[in-house]
Amino acid sequence: MVTVTVSSKFQVVIPEDVRSKLKLQPGQKVVVIEKDGIVHLIPLRPVKETRGFAKGAITESIREEPDRV
Repeated sequence: MVTVTVSSKFQVVIPEDVRSKLKLQPGQKVVVIEKDGIVHLIPLRPVKETRGFAKGAITESIREEPDRV
């Protein structure tokens, strides 16, 4: 686990190993979500990059429209 420091401007540096693993680029946007006291940083990806991410998903157990109410 890596510890980072919050600057006086409330900025943090994402460690290099995390940046490289997530393939983050300078200027790239990230979504910040707080849930139960935990801060999540989620990289925004272009729609083209997410194409096919659900390939092979099994949809047989998806509920029918009337069941969703």
